[in-house]
Amino acid sequence: MSGEKLNTEILENYKRNTARKELYKDLGYDTDKERAFIVEKARPLYGKILEVGTGKGHFTLALAKEGHPFISLDISEEEQRFAKLNLAYFGLEKLVDFRIGNAEHTGFADQSFDIIFSVNLLHHLHNPCKATDELIRILTPNGKLIISDFSKEGFRVVDKIHALEGRIHEAGKTTLADIEIYLIDKGFNIQKYKSRFQEVIIAYRKIK
Repeated sequence: MSGEKLNTEILENYKRNTARKELYKDLGYDTDKERAFIVEKARPLYGKILEVGTGKGHFTLALAKEGHPFISLDISEEEQRFAKLNLAYFGLEKLVDFRIGNAEHTGFADQSFDIIFSVNLLHHLHNPCKATDELIRILTPNGKLIISDFSKEGFRVVDKIHALEGRIHEAGKTTLADIEIYLIDKGFNIQKYKSRFQEVIIAYRKIK
């Protein structure tokens, strides 16, 4: 791809993202503020970091703006292409090592990551508990797992935007509260946070 064509794609992708952010804002949902809320609750950031569920790179960008290199994993190469364009607009693409993979079978070695993020992925997963087990497997003993999904108000806005676009926002039945209970049963301590549009749990292994 020529440099001119790439630059055009980067700009077009940025314009699409900006238009969608404005659509959310019209409904009271400040997406930048909500992503910053998740990052703030996850501090401090350290060690090897993994994002599971790149999507189009919206949270990837928020995390990259922290300046800490990390790996971002997604099952869709097409989605990650948009994510790369998203980060390239801000000159941050070199901070992120993009990988293609499945949340249920990441391919990483045991205890590979100190911090693992999963943001707005849970409701898309076919087998959330199996994916959670995989994240537990690759988390270091002193690491932390940050899982966030939309609140009821967040889902209401997302569903409305999808309807305006002529689409249906599909969501599974497993909730963040279900995963919280699952992690507690696995021996984790949980910290919970909630904004208007996002719910966040941070899971740490109990010190024996």
